[in-house]
Amino acid sequence: MMAFQIMNGLTFAALLFVVASGFTLIFGLLRIVNLAHGALYLLGGYIGFTVGKLTDSFALSGVAAMAAIAIAGLLLDRGLLRFVRGFELRQVMLTLGVALVLNDLALLIWGGDTFSVATPSWLQGVVQIGSLFYPKFRLFVLAVGVLVFAALWLMLNKTRLGALIRAGVDDAEMVEACGIDIRRVFLVTFMLGSALAGLGGFLGGAFLALYPSADSEILVFSLAVVIIGGRGSLEGAAIGALFIGLLNTFGQVWFPQLAYFVIFGPMAVLLAFRPLGLFGRAT
Repeated sequence: MMAFQIMNGLTFAALLFVVASGFTLIFGLLRIVNLAHGALYLLGGYIGFTVGKLTDSFALSGVAAMAAIAIAGLLLDRGLLRFVRGFELRQVMLTLGVALVLNDLALLIWGGDTFSVATPSWLQGVVQIGSLFYPKFRLFVLAVGVLVFAALWLMLNKTRLGALIRAGVDDAEMVEACGIDIRRVFLVTFMLGSALAGLGGFLGGAFLALYPSADSEILVFSLAVVIIGGRGSLEGAAIGALFIGLLNTFGQVWFPQLAYFVIFGPMAVLLAFRPLGLFGRAT
């Protein structure tokens, strides 16, 4: 039973990391407070669910969810957020309003029922790991989380795009002076973060199911992950997701009435000693 719960915590942490990594790119690196991230997660899940029903293709559903939410991120950034760039309180109010609008639209289109993204036959059933039998799809989510971490780490640390993002965060004016359109670089980063929210919603639709309040729940967890790990730190997001995933799993098993306290109590103690999070740095 202990091994089973540890695996539950690890797989939930992988899902949280996929969602929170996008939030880290947007909030931590671009300094944009996007409280519509949870609504984008839910919208991506609904789109993946709908495309899956129409095409019966799991892969196409995932691609459609990521592409649609990336386009939504493009419209959000170019259409609204460019007017409040640099004003965090205005960003909070604007993105909160966008989240409410998206939630109402989702409720109008898909209703208030609970849906689950269909999984292909090769991801159904269980696999034996020693004496433990564990669902294949949860292991798939764990693998996706690891792959997303590796891909983002390589992008940020080993590619020209990653160097431009980091340089733009530190000194955007100097990058502009070198003849590089840093706004376009930031737009691509925002779209990538949004696409990760869509991917998280697609995976979460099969992992946790889709329902009207799922966006606020995943947003709270994502905020906790980023705050614990440190703003703008990919490694911190991974550690924070692991921390939250395991605490949430064991908290629900051991202290179901205090499940949220088990998560946010230790987080408050941690921030009392490290206000910037585990890997955060002053800017």
